[in-house]
Amino acid sequence: MKKMRLRYAGTCRACATSLPARAEAIYDSETRTVICLECANEVGEPPAAGLESLSDVTSLAESGVAGLSARREYDRRKAKDEQRLREKWGRFGGIAVALSEERQSTKAWERGAIGEERLGARLDSLADHGFAILHDRRIPGSQANIDHIVITPGGIWVIDAKRYKGRPELKIEGGILRPRVEKLLVGRRDCTKLVDGVLKQVDVVRRLVPGPRVAGALCFVEADWPLMGGMFTTREIPVLSPRRLVKQLLQEAVGDVDVAAIRGAVASQFKPA
Repeated sequence: MKKMRLRYAGTCRACATSLPARAEAIYDSETRTVICLECANEVGEPPAAGLESLSDVTSLAESGVAGLSARREYDRRKAKDEQRLREKWGRFGGIAVALSEERQSTKAWERGAIGEERLGARLDSLADHGFAILHDRRIPGSQANIDHIVITPGGIWVIDAKRYKGRPELKIEGGILRPRVEKLLVGRRDCTKLVDGVLKQVDVVRRLVPGPRVAGALCFVEADWPLMGGMFTTREIPVLSPRRLVKQLLQEAVGDVDVAAIRGAVASQFKPA
């Protein structure tokens, strides 16, 4: 880890504060994350001396920061978009940046990061019940990541967080004379592929961490859930609201899984993204 001026905008992995390009911060080359100088100073170590003894920050890095990779990608895309505008408009570049709206493809990353952050805060409260929570874990051999992994006495939960507008619902086609097909809709949007994604993540965790039961869940943050319900299941994957997800996980507060040991096994296979 070293103190440096950032080439691109970033986000502090400890407090989630946005850091502009050229700001001074601590860069961790191993995890490719940054820590603002204020957070570094708060744990009592001069930034220039390195961060090897910053146990609080290290612990945070081991558990992961919810939404960190999505927010990092948002910051990268935003900086690239702004740089493009400045190059195009020259000395009027600052005005062009101020007056231009963010591209939807860029803004989508921030929206996803916020959803992961908000769900992550809810899941972190489960630590009081003896659960272990890991956020934003990189899938080995892939550029993809798992949003949240919760280890309970009953097993491992792989959770994908989405911040979509609209009401999630299950549409069933076919039946007696035709093959039964289940589709996940959010508003008018066909989101069935999201279920496929969770199933693939479950298979990866099950393969790399054999032993405990592995289940998956798809959680829609801030969706138009009804006052009653807020949950259904498709292809053995619960699709639910954050409130119902926490309630579902609390049902596994009793079991024979060694949470600490399994947490170590999961963390060693799935590094912070």
